[in-house]
Amino acid sequence: MSLAAASGVARLARFRADGLAAFDASPAGLLNALAPWFAFALVGGGLALAGGTPRSAAVDLLGSLVTLLAPPVLSQGLAQLWGRATAWLRYAVAVTWCQWVMPPALLAAVLASGGLIALGVSQRVAEALAGLTALVYALALHLFLARRGLALSLWRAGVVVVAVDLGTAALAWGPLLLAAGWERGR
Repeated sequence: MSLAAASGVARLARFRADGLAAFDASPAGLLNALAPWFAFALVGGGLALAGGTPRSAAVDLLGSLVTLLAPPVLSQGLAQLWGRATAWLRYAVAVTWCQWVMPPALLAAVLASGGLIALGVSQRVAEALAGLTALVYALALHLFLARRGLALSLWRAGVVVVAVDLGTAALAWGPLLLAAGWERGR
């Protein structure tokens, strides 16, 4: 990640729209943002293959690639529908880079749950609050990026978030359902 992109991610993570200007809104910029995620998917697929489960490795790799590519594809369709195609590439690059915010956000939520446990909150409740906090932050960040990155109304930005997140989840479950059917048919 370039220094400019890291700076943009840090600003966007704090809901500062000026962070959008830090990203390379070009096809190469999108490929650069996707590259580390592709590498993780390929390494994971390679490790699963080395473990002796080629079908599982193929399903996991396909699921990872679908999960990685579905958000830009789905959001591009909506951006074109609403006349925001020129803003889409910067949005797609920013959203992809901003996925790196989630592990530290989840870690902060888990650490906060430890504090809640120390204050006497049950572990189950503290863990649920940590997960809910991370989920709300992820959705709020995605909504912010859709609204500012694509210059959409709050309602349309909400449609982008729901369509992209639910569409990606539905597409990602497809390979898992195929694998389960494959195993039953053997």
